Amino acid sequence: MSLRIAPARARDGVPTATVERLPSYLHVLERLRASGISTVSSADLAERSGVTSAKLRKDLSHLGSLGTRGVGYDVDFLYRSIADWLGVHEPMGVVIVGLGNLGSALATYRGFAGGGFRIVGLVDSDPAVIGRQVSCGDALVTVRPVADLPAVAATAQIGVIATPGAAAQDACDRLVAAGVEHILNFAPCFLSVPPGVEVRAIDVGVELQILAFRRRQAVHHTGAVSA
Repeated sequence: MSLRIAPARARDGVPTATVERLPSYLHVLERLRASGISTVSSADLAERSGVTSAKLRKDLSHLGSLGTRGVGYDVDFLYRSIADWLGVHEPMGVVIVGLGNLGSALATYRGFAGGGFRIVGLVDSDPAVIGRQVSCGDALVTVRPVADLPAVAATAQIGVIATPGAAAQDACDRLVAAGVEHILNFAPCFLSVPPGVEVRAIDVGVELQILAFRRRQAVHHTGAVSA
């Protein structure tokens, strides 16, 4: 079986949409491994991942020659190839700013470790929360005040903002000043950042509105057909 992983330099030319789908493939492969399944066809893997076979094969082609025609993919090898390409075997430090309900849930989420992340810092402005120890995977992390953010973020590559909207820009500015260039924003607001800093926003309210719109649209079309 001839298997070749794409060199690291090829990563720059991979479409963003492909990069965003690779973690989904990784999660499916992880479940297959846990079930003791050793090989999987592109059609099966695509169906389990919610994409077409053609799209899956094109996505994986960016990583190298990973499968065998007529046989499919070796589940363990493909899992390790995607994991290595994404860098999940090199744990990245994450600092969470805002330890309200959402921030606390994120801090104790056990999926971080499996995805190649570890919580290295927790920050909040509430005196009632500061000093509290939170179980983050296998480690206890103490919540620190906002003033300590530069020191807390020293070993972090990714910042997570889970503050109210009014405090989000200040949290973002502090993260950027501390050298964090990749930020995941859960606050319901737009964040202004300098060139070179990437922000991915997750606004639950917006996503719900989109789903509500699509539901109304589907109902409208169904009613029109029925009529």
